[in-house]
Amino acid sequence: MAIQKTASGKVDKRTKEYKEMVERAKKARAAQKTTKSKPTIKKSSSSTRRADGHLDQRTKEGKAAAARMAEARKAKNSFKNKLKRLFK
Repeated sequence: MAIQKTASGKVDKRTKEYKEMVERAKKARAAQKTTKSKPTIKKSSSSTRRADGHLDQRTKEGKAAAARMAEARKAKNSFKNKLKRLFK
């Protein structure tokens, strides 16, 4: 049944249909609120991660990233960079 309106064109709040509509809206807002409170997990498109958050090195992207990280560690400990850190 359609929601009845008053003479001025507003929704008649005394009707059963209006009260049902308000109840449905209230439930929908509550359901939306619970879905928002769940944390979202960001997915990285370039590399896959394990459940514990570490990089999965079995994939091609994971192996490439691990190689880049190893190269960066090696460069960080180079003699030239150690001198830069000493004489900042």
